[in-house]
Amino acid sequence: MNADVNQLSIFLPVFVIVALTAIAFLRMAVARARATKERTDSATYYRAYQGPPEADYAIIAVRHYGNLFEAPVLFYAASIIAFAVGGVTSWLLVWAWGYVAARLVQSTIHLTFNNPLYRGLAFSISWLFLIALWVTLAMEIIGRL
Repeated sequence: MNADVNQLSIFLPVFVIVALTAIAFLRMAVARARATKERTDSATYYRAYQGPPEADYAIIAVRHYGNLFEAPVLFYAASIIAFAVGGVTSWLLVWAWGYVAARLVQSTIHLTFNNPLYRGLAFSISWLFLIALWVTLAMEIIGRL
């Protein structure tokens, strides 16, 4: 166990990603309500997702929300495993907070000016942090065997 690092501190970056997901959900709900109210989308569209596509702003909000159930799942898993084995280290926290920062930047880009180049760069950087997180965790666990 890492006595120099509070093991519970791994959950602070997790809470930020959970909050980001909640905000993305609310944004998606508002976008869909707006599209339905403006009649760019019919409320019946959401029964079977058939008919004319959603308004662009609603599609972006939906995709953004869905994206938060892809790579972040690996972030959650690594965080829980690190806590469970008492393997939260200073470096692991650096990688976790780096991941969170990159995802926040990626989300901001996606939901504002949505430049694919910048969004892709932020997404790639988040993956580098996620890989570093997993490598650090693996080394911590393997070092105990």
